[in-house]
Amino acid sequence: MGSRFLTLILAASAMVSAVAGAAAAQTDPAAVAKGYKAPRNAFGQPDLAGVWSNATITRLERDPKYGERLILTPDEAKAIEGASDSRNARLRADTDTTIKDPDKLPECQSGAQGAACGYNAFWTDPGTRLIRIGGEARTSILTAPANGRLPASPAGAAGRARAQLGGNFDNPENRALGERCIVGFGGTSGPPMMPVLYNNHYQIQQTKDAVVVLVEMVHDARIIRIGGAHPPPSVRTWMGDSIGRWEGGTLVVETTNLRREQGLRGPEDNMKVVERFTRVSPQQILYQFEVVDPAAFSAPVKGEEALNFTKDRIYEYACHEGNYAMSGILGGARQAEKEGKPVDGARGQIKEEGGD
Repeated sequence: MGSRFLTLILAASAMVSAVAGAAAAQTDPAAVAKGYKAPRNAFGQPDLAGVWSNATITRLERDPKYGERLILTPDEAKAIEGASDSRNARLRADTDTTIKDPDKLPECQSGAQGAACGYNAFWTDPGTRLIRIGGEARTSILTAPANGRLPASPAGAAGRARAQLGGNFDNPENRALGERCIVGFGGTSGPPMMPVLYNNHYQIQQTKDAVVVLVEMVHDARIIRIGGAHPPPSVRTWMGDSIGRWEGGTLVVETTNLRREQGLRGPEDNMKVVERFTRVSPQQILYQFEVVDPAAFSAPVKGEEALNFTKDRIYEYACHEGNYAMSGILGGARQAEKEGKPVDGARGQIKEEGGD
């Protein structure tokens, strides 16, 4: 699997808002730099072109201790980022080669420990700073519900999501989409686009009739048509069908027709995602999203992220070329079956005698 560091090495060696007016009101004027007006491209559109990163240590859901508070104090933000810097320095230190038991190895960037790490913190790049919008550090990506937590699921939704997403080892189509090199891990491809452990870069390109968002993770490319109509509900595509329109300085994108394998909880047939891209300074795009999925959430879900300009390049994510894990996982399950060892399909583990 790729990372920003790994791909560099490889390259070197080889929701609809109810009305448009309500949607337009979502952009926070305080986020726009004083006196700033986004440049226009050759088509007269606000210029969003470039490479942007949403890497951050801000979590999707808010720590309950903050309640309904969206903004951190400067001292709180400094403490959180300082603790993150200290942890990163510890995780990136040389591994103690005298440790023979893999389960006693230090934790890795993901929080896993021992052999579950996969690879250590050297290969990851999740970001080092909190989201700052209008100069203020955020407690969470989610802005609605007010507590910054995903709302409860209607009865039966969790079971449907598990059934849709699978999780056993009987065939490759039950494995996660990222493992299969179809779309990026952890919702990075969107919509909505979520920061993950590495490869949080996006390249935006514009023409008169379309906007393309090239996702570094698993080399996805979202094509957003300007204007038009969605296909029939029976037509389902990876990352859905996205139609954009310009509202002043903001690109508003409505996405429907998502496949059920994608989404925060496995979308139902009527899921919609509305995204807003507003360039608020030379260095930042304010990215806002709303997920409307009554079958999965008891209330609409809204969030905000900062897409920060970077001079980094987008590099190839060579996913299939090194994807030995897929055949190894399935082959290991078949071998376990031959040996009479039950496989825990929900967690992807071979059950030991007496294990839970």
